[in-house]
Amino acid sequence: MVKDTQVRRLMKLRKQKKTLAAAAAAAGMDEKTALKYLKLGKLPSQMRRSRHWRTRPDAYGEVWGDVEKILRRSPTVEAKTLFDYLCRKHQGRFQEGQLRTLQRRVKTWRAVHGEAGEVMFPQSYAPGEQCQSDFSWMSKLRITLAGQAFDHMIYHFVLAYSNWESVTICFSESFESLSAGFQNALWELGAIPHEHRTDRLSSAVNNLSSLEEFSQRYEALLKHYGLGATHTQAGRAHEKGDIEQSHHRFKKAVEQELILRGSRDFSSRQHYEDFLQTMVERRNTMRTNKLKEELEVMRRLPERRLEDFGRERVKVSRNSTIHVRHNTYSVDSRLIGERVEVRISADHLEVFYGGQRLEKMERLRGEGKHRINYRHVIDSLVRKPGAFRRYRYRQDLFPRLVFRIAYDELSQDCPHSGDRQYLKILLMAAQISEERVAGTIRELIRAGERIREEKVRQLVERPGFVPEPWRVEVTPVQIALYDQLLQQRGEART
Repeated sequence: MVKDTQVRRLMKLRKQKKTLAAAAAAAGMDEKTALKYLKLGKLPSQMRRSRHWRTRPDAYGEVWGDVEKILRRSPTVEAKTLFDYLCRKHQGRFQEGQLRTLQRRVKTWRAVHGEAGEVMFPQSYAPGEQCQSDFSWMSKLRITLAGQAFDHMIYHFVLAYSNWESVTICFSESFESLSAGFQNALWELGAIPHEHRTDRLSSAVNNLSSLEEFSQRYEALLKHYGLGATHTQAGRAHEKGDIEQSHHRFKKAVEQELILRGSRDFSSRQHYEDFLQTMVERRNTMRTNKLKEELEVMRRLPERRLEDFGRERVKVSRNSTIHVRHNTYSVDSRLIGERVEVRISADHLEVFYGGQRLEKMERLRGEGKHRINYRHVIDSLVRKPGAFRRYRYRQDLFPRLVFRIAYDELSQDCPHSGDRQYLKILLMAAQISEERVAGTIRELIRAGERIREEKVRQLVERPGFVPEPWRVEVTPVQIALYDQLLQQRGEART
């Protein structure tokens, strides 16, 4: 079979005044064949007629009408589902090898008669025109702090023209996280673009009491910096494609850097934040030329930042607790019945009374959770020890594992006075030192002595007493014990 390359060579040689015989021999064809192609002046591919007839019977000709009805009714149905349907309806007619034929035919039908595809339109941005931001979970990277899983998000800010970026760690899509991350980015950048684009921020709205409250605070934030605002349609994440791509590229870069680092564990949150910041700075150095273009047309920052925390005035309940953003926190019992101001930041709360900050505590994530500090309630519990056993938040009153061990031993050995003794031990921790009390309990456990309130007090009040650090010894696992256990379980089943 003569190929296009042979005919092209033939024509080239004839133009070079070669004889027909020499040209045909060099092109690897018979002289008669060469003469035919020279007279026609066409390539073999140009002479082939497109085939419009079938070389074998159409296996789906008689049933295609039923298939097409299903496709028009439900365009997303899979070809495999249609094939299984036909096999059930016409038993013995179709074989497994005919599935691929149906898949090709369904694919062709969709390309000709199916639903119109969604077209993506590449965007172009002017320098300094737009910034985009969004939240993104980092859970898939499996970061740990001192061996403990660190579930967190990032607030990601990107300039659409230069792709300059800024990252802030956060734990929820709250307005406080948005405000802190947004302002961190602007003050790091040192200038203000003209427009801020986000999604519809529904999660941040849900974390506040009303849409009106969110709108007022968000508008105040933008007004302070003089930015316009746009947002995507609901469920249309691709409409802010620049930030979505930046999420993907940034997390991929972090993943690769973690592989090079050889560990996903960090000694502290600050260590991890420094790691991310170093990565962001390194990535931004490759965008300096375009960033200069943006900075030339951006506006200057105002004289100060806007508060990036919310304020709530709440009343301290008779339980010595306050309820903030669907979670419960304890405060000093002296504040019972008083109204306090709570400043709510992205990751912590501050409690103020009379203009003085009395408490700073980590903000709980999610809803329906509680954080009770035993120091706030221990005075009352010592006077009412009977309330401890059924106290709703009793689990929060074991600040360390050794305190739980002490309570369990006291409950078993002294069923009538165990609660009272444990509460007095907890009072010692509040008044003297939690570390000293914990160290004393560990010393008693190592010595094999019974834990009693009097004994703990005697040891804690020793002059110059410094508790030894707790040494954890992990015995090697004997795999043979597991084999033996599995063997015994198998024998029990038989």
